Amino acid sequence: MSPKSILVTGGAGYIGSHTVRQLGEAGERVVTLDNLSKGFRENVLFGEFVEGDTADQTLVSRVLREHAIDTVIHFAAHTIVPESVADPLKYYRNNTCATRNLLECCADAGVKHFVFSSTAAVYGIPESQQCFEDTPTQPINPYGMSKLMTEHMLRDLGAASDLRYVILRYFNVAGSDPQGRIGQSTPGATLLMKVAAEHAVGKRDAVYIFGTDYPTADGTGIRDYIHVEDLADAHLKAIDHLRGGGDSQILNCGYGHGYSVREVLDMVERVHGSPLNIIEQERRAGDPPALIAGANRVRDVLGWTPRYDDLEEIVRSSLNWEHTLQSRQS
Repeated sequence: MSPKSILVTGGAGYIGSHTVRQLGEAGERVVTLDNLSKGFRENVLFGEFVEGDTADQTLVSRVLREHAIDTVIHFAAHTIVPESVADPLKYYRNNTCATRNLLECCADAGVKHFVFSSTAAVYGIPESQQCFEDTPTQPINPYGMSKLMTEHMLRDLGAASDLRYVILRYFNVAGSDPQGRIGQSTPGATLLMKVAAEHAVGKRDAVYIFGTDYPTADGTGIRDYIHVEDLADAHLKAIDHLRGGGDSQILNCGYGHGYSVREVLDMVERVHGSPLNIIEQERRAGDPPALIAGANRVRDVLGWTPRYDDLEEIVRSSLNWEHTLQSRQS
């Protein structure tokens, strides 16, 4: 166990809360900073909790100093692509400017290690189905661009200081804690697995397929779905890598294969045991036909081995979490 502490920004959110739980279970000293705009205090199961914003330099500096933080995992961000198109400055203010403030505080406090939550959206619409870390970055929306700008800030700060970092580019995150303690709770979520599970338990009237004429086997888009438990574990492996003297890295986080929208919905129907009300609509602008991670490098560099690479397991944990939420609200 490290004598220092780990600061997790956005640790009350979906991916952050799973990572905080795994850090706590590993015996780490964890401090969560979250403004609770999207996260939930009850999902932070370990460590200390501070309500606040990464844009608040006074608060961030105090937390870094008082808790002897030497490692930061940065999740806090807005993540809805259509919203970023409608309100781009909101995304640049929170995802880029607030992160610049956080990085300045980290530099002043002598933070040594930084793990950043990035996204496959930095690739935009790639020429091939599979993206590798050296695939050109050409984001097509403010969300992806705001994340790429942070990647560039980290690159430049790392070159100018002793800070070392791991940037993890997520593909499609899904699933929930297999033990049902925490899960994806954000209202109005747009992730396919979450939307389908909400529909299955009666929270939504239908689930939509956007585009049935893609050049794929069944005409629907293909994505690389990674279980949130495996993704959280990649963050712990990234910390181990940095603590062991590893150099800065940019790594894709996915399984290296994908499922179509129809395949996902078919599995939801099978696990749920009844049909879904599926409505087909036109393609959405900017959706690539397929987006799959080139995922060998994260395994090689971090020694990361997925444990939940199974569509049925991902769907089952998603549905179980929706039933849990439903029972809590009844």
